[in-house]
Amino acid sequence: MEEIVNRIAQSGLVTIDLADYFPSPDEIAILDIKDYLFQGLILREKDYRQALEQQDWRAFQNRYAGITCSADAIIPLWAYMLPVKHLQGVAREIYPGDFDSVRLQVALDRIRALPVENFQGQRVLVKGCGDEQIPSSLYLAITQKLLPHVKSLMYGEACSHIPIYKQKG
Repeated sequence: MEEIVNRIAQSGLVTIDLADYFPSPDEIAILDIKDYLFQGLILREKDYRQALEQQDWRAFQNRYAGITCSADAIIPLWAYMLPVKHLQGVAREIYPGDFDSVRLQVALDRIRALPVENFQGQRVLVKGCGDEQIPSSLYLAITQKLLPHVKSLMYGEACSHIPIYKQKG
């Protein structure tokens, strides 16, 4: 009987799953300014400052913090600035936005910080299917990051992929 050879495993493809760049949900904590609004509509500066001073910031310890307001209220821009003075040095990083936007921004930052040495001259496949919906911005970011360094860049699965880039020569 003839031996079955896994040609995909022997192809030397480096596979990237963009879902791996998302932080886990427990790595994110959100401060929602709506929780500090008087009657759900008005932000009173004195009350807001006092509430922030009394806030237990341990929930943000070494987590990615997001600052948002989910209420349909007019919030002055300084209201987004005040929590930063409390979160600086506590949170791992501080972002504007809700859970989903913080999660996306962290993934983008991780891609931008990716060391390209591991991909130099490699054939890279960016995984196209998975359990999670991946925003197009992550595909754009990984393409921009890797294009100048890889031998080839593909999208999809090893058995069925779409070529994106192939180095000439």
